[in-house]
Amino acid sequence: MGSGEQETASAEGNGIGLQNERSLHAGIKQWYALPGDKFEVPLSTFVIDLVRGTQLVEIQTRNFTAIRGKLKALLQSHKVHLLHPVTAEKWVVQVDRSGNKVLSRRKSPFRGNLTDVFEELVRLPELLLQENFTFEVLYIKEEEVRCRDGKGSKHRKRESIKDRRLVEVVETIRFNSPADFMRFLPPTLPRPFSNKDLAHALQLPLHRCRQITYCLRKMETITVAGKKVNELLFQIAAEPGKEACSPIS
Repeated sequence: MGSGEQETASAEGNGIGLQNERSLHAGIKQWYALPGDKFEVPLSTFVIDLVRGTQLVEIQTRNFTAIRGKLKALLQSHKVHLLHPVTAEKWVVQVDRSGNKVLSRRKSPFRGNLTDVFEELVRLPELLLQENFTFEVLYIKEEEVRCRDGKGSKHRKRESIKDRRLVEVVETIRFNSPADFMRFLPPTLPRPFSNKDLAHALQLPLHRCRQITYCLRKMETITVAGKKVNELLFQIAAEPGKEACSPIS
């Protein structure tokens, strides 16, 4: 076997370089993997990122819409664990047009928040109602590789994002059921509460709080209690044997 073939075999054995993965996806897979795990396993019409015993593990760095159908199909007869990174800290690496030479590396002022996960979670919150589905957020430090090629967005001054690389996993937060998402509702919230109340309590933009309450409603952990003027009011869903908090009349 030649050196090129050895490199290919090694990459396949480590689960890297398959399915045209970007570096962040491959890096998370390597960080999560344990001895005995299997990579890129064909199953029906799908390819599973990682299989650990009877559990299927999928890694999605963004665009949950693209994986929604796959997850729904797999959950009919399998246990599925979804991994998703949220960026805590970012380094921006500038490369030349060939991508082979690093021109600079600087720390970005960007700071992510765990609530950023709702940007994607709004695409499939009802899946958390299924017992076979678990979800894990990886709070990470990453490198974002950019090139000044004039093809990127205006707010990045036409810099294209060429790759994302995992630097470190800072923390992991696992959600086994909808009840685990109640951590996003501070105990100081009025009962019932509005999206504006939640935005004030969490110091978050209103659009993010709307995403949070939408997801919690789909997970059946909160319900609509009524309206105050044009604002929806929410209450904690009743637990078995308990009554929900009373809405404002």
